Amino acid sequence: MYIFKDYYRNEVKLSFDDHPFSKHPKHVWVLCTYKNKWLLTRHKDRGLEFPGGKVEENEHPREAAIREVWEETGGLTDSIYYIGQYYVAGKGGTIIKNVYTATVKELLPQKTYYETDGPILLDAIPKDVKNRQSYSFIMKDDVLTHCLDHIKSTNRNG
Repeated sequence: MYIFKDYYRNEVKLSFDDHPFSKHPKHVWVLCTYKNKWLLTRHKDRGLEFPGGKVEENEHPREAAIREVWEETGGLTDSIYYIGQYYVAGKGGTIIKNVYTATVKELLPQKTYYETDGPILLDAIPKDVKNRQSYSFIMKDDVLTHCLDHIKSTNRNG
């Protein structure tokens, strides 16, 4: 387990174990690729980030992850894997989020991408992402770093 502070100085606990904080988390985050590029979206308020969001009522977190990729990027998920879960004790309450890695087989244009501006493809995630204003706060803590290392070490690219 990793314990660190997030962008807003809240304590974060990240684990690659099987659902260590909750069997029914209310949030998901998906580190996805399309044609060997990282597939992100541009949130209208926060900036560049991987797709993610809330789990709807009567929805499984994996289903929510697939839906969020679709809604925010137009991506049809080919494969998706749970890789970990993190817990944030924030000022507004506790957030528990499942992290997935996915491969997208096709990007289809959408009439709306909801709160985002649609798909953004990157060859690489910048090493200095924490210092770049164009990226969301979600991309600026050690969750991203540890998840990318975990994906690389397990050869799980989605």
